[in-house]
Amino acid sequence: MEEPKTLCDNIPALFSSFVDTFVDFSVSGLFLPPKPTISPPQKTIYTSPNRLIAIGDLHGDLDKSKQAFRLAGLIDLNDRWCGGDATVVQVGDVLDRGGDEIKILYFLEKLKREAGRSGGNLITMNGNHEIMNVDGDFRYVTKMGLNEFRVWADWYCVGNVMKSLCNGVLEGGVRDLYDGVPLDFPGVKAEIVDGVRARVAALRPNGPIAKRFLTTNVTVLVIGDSVFVHGGLLPHHVSYGLERINEEVRDWIGGFKERVSSELVRGRNSLVWLRRFSDELAKNCDCSTLEHVLATIPGAKRMIMGHTIQEKGINGVCNNKAIRIDVGMSRGCTNGLPEVLEINGKSEVRILTSNALYRNGYKSSIETDVMKGIGFGIPQHGPKQVEVKA
Repeated sequence: MEEPKTLCDNIPALFSSFVDTFVDFSVSGLFLPPKPTISPPQKTIYTSPNRLIAIGDLHGDLDKSKQAFRLAGLIDLNDRWCGGDATVVQVGDVLDRGGDEIKILYFLEKLKREAGRSGGNLITMNGNHEIMNVDGDFRYVTKMGLNEFRVWADWYCVGNVMKSLCNGVLEGGVRDLYDGVPLDFPGVKAEIVDGVRARVAALRPNGPIAKRFLTTNVTVLVIGDSVFVHGGLLPHHVSYGLERINEEVRDWIGGFKERVSSELVRGRNSLVWLRRFSDELAKNCDCSTLEHVLATIPGAKRMIMGHTIQEKGINGVCNNKAIRIDVGMSRGCTNGLPEVLEINGKSEVRILTSNALYRNGYKSSIETDVMKGIGFGIPQHGPKQVEVKA
C-alpha cells in the first residue's frame, strides 16, 4: 500500500520560499517584492535613458544611503521606489566602514525589483571593497559590521535547519554554511572570531551573500555617453574588453572561475583602485590618458567614478570629462552630506546636493546655478541643483 504523502512532499518549493522570506525579514526587516519571472541579463552597454542618476560610495551607512536616494526623488518617505523609469547607478563600495552592509544590500535589492516593475533600472557596481571582501581582506571592517554578519549567519543556519526538516527541499541537501571555513584565525580576538567566520562564509566566492548580491554587480558600465567605473579605466583595460571584464569578475565571485587578473581588480592601476583621475587638484590628474581612453569607447564623453573622497563635493576635472562622485557620505568616512549626479536625456549634467547653505530661506523649490565646472568654489553638499554644461 502506498504511503500517504507528507506536507513536505506536496509543497517543498513553497516551504523553501517561506523559509527564505522568513530569514530575509529576520535579517533585514524587509519583505522583498517577488522576483521577476525572467531576470534581465547583466549588460555592459545601455542606451541613454530619460533620466540617469549616479550615486557614490555608501560604506555601510543605511541612513545616508536612503538620504541619497531620497535627494534624487527615487524613494518616498516609506522607502519605496518612486523614481519611475529612471536609471540609477551605484558605483560600488557598499561594504566596509559601517554596520549596515547587509541591510544596504537588501535595500538595494528591494529597490531593483520595485524599479523594474515601474520601468526603471538600478545597477550596482563592484568597488575595491567588494573585491577585498571576496578576497577575505577585512582591513576596513568594523565590529558592528562583523556583528551584522554574525547575526545574519545565525538566521541563515536557522533557515537551513528548517529546510532540513523536509527531505528533498533543496537538491543535494542543505549546504553547510561553514564548510571549509577555519574554526579560528591566528591573531584575531576571540570575541570577534564568530563574526569573522560568518563574513568569510558569506562573502567568499560562491558564498551566499556574494552569490546572491554581488554576482549581479558590474565592474565597468557604459550608459549613453557616460562611462562608469569605481576607480578608473586605462587603455589596456579597454583593449582587454569591457564585457570580458564583467564576465570574468562575475564568474570569480560566483565561484565558477578560480581567479581573476590582478590587473583588473587588484593593485593601484586596476579598475577599482585607480586614482589617476581623482586627485582634487586638477593639475595632478592624467587628462591625456583619460581623453585617450574615452576616445576608444564609441560615443563616450565622460568617465564617472567613486573611490576617492571629494571634500568639495561632486566635481569635475579635465574639462568635465572626469566626474568624481564619492563625497564620503558614510559616517564611517567623513560623514559628508549626500550629493548625487543627474544626467538628463539631453546629456545635461547637474549636481543634486543636500547642503542647507544652498537653501533660499525656507523655500523648498530647487534653484539652479549654471557653473563652468562642477563643484569647485561652492560650498559642499541643500536641496539645490548645480547645472553643468557638458
